[in-house]
Amino acid sequence: MRENEELQKKGKKPRRGRKDDLPKPTELMKRREGSLDLDKNLGKTIVVQNAGTRGPGVPGFYCEVCNRTYKDSSAYLDHINGRAHLRALGQTTRIERSTLEQVRARIAYLREKTREASNAKSFDFEKRLAEVREREAAIRAEKKAAKKAARERARVELAKDTAAASEVKQGDDDMMAMMGFAGFGTTKK
Repeated sequence: MRENEELQKKGKKPRRGRKDDLPKPTELMKRREGSLDLDKNLGKTIVVQNAGTRGPGVPGFYCEVCNRTYKDSSAYLDHINGRAHLRALGQTTRIERSTLEQVRARIAYLREKTREASNAKSFDFEKRLAEVREREAAIRAEKKAAKKAARERARVELAKDTAAASEVKQGDDDMMAMMGFAGFGTTKK
């Protein structure tokens, strides 16, 4: 602002672009705490409610610090790592130099992590095969027991039905004998 006023006093044209009076960067570039989640909406179709041309409701990637929207992830990532955004955060583009102890600690951490990952992946094939066979045998035995129980239930039902039918038939024979019939049906066989 003051710069433009001074230029006007000298009779020159003022600067067109606005220059933010940002403080000088005071700290070195820091590592991001969280993930940017650039691929969270990958392959998705999103219905946009706000049809405005600026602000957080516009489709794309919005930077809250700088109040700017970018239409693709690569432009947004370039902005996040760029000088203007870092300056708005109060950081420089210089990175803190690591000490020897920090490097050794990081290497030890990564070695331990890869060792754990390799131990988790290694497994005994024969042991796994035996577990699968045991599981299949248990399933077969369960199915066999269920089928046997169903057969037993069917046999019991059949026995009950034949007992009830023989009682009914015995009752019919007694009734026929009392009435003097030889049978209710025809003589054809």
